[in-house]
Amino acid sequence: MSDSIGDPISDFFTGYEAARPIFDALRQAVEALGPVELRVGKSQVSFRRRIAFAWAWMPDRYLGPGHAPLVLSVALRRRDASPRWKEIVEPAPGRFMHHLELRAPDEIDDDVRRWIAEAYAIAA
Repeated sequence: MSDSIGDPISDFFTGYEAARPIFDALRQAVEALGPVELRVGKSQVSFRRRIAFAWAWMPDRYLGPGHAPLVLSVALRRRDASPRWKEIVEPAPGRFMHHLELRAPDEIDDDVRRWIAEAYAIAA
């Protein structure tokens, strides 16, 4: 007997299949840090501890085709100097949102793991 509710993660990625393997690699890296809650919304999947610390979303859903399959947004208490960031904004004093375009699972590298570990620690 199948579950009539469905899988929220699979539903989220329907129509954006190129983003799914990247997300799966990201999820594996996040979950390797310790306990984490995933929340699937209409526009993004958030990774949470006490508070959300990272978000995954698909820009093509909102901006039309031709963008990176997945964007990782990470909340840090500092502005990171890496040139890999697509955009960094400071929505509140001392809270910097870093947006990273991801095109392949192997882009979840040591830098990305370090950034999500930093954000994970802040969210405790």
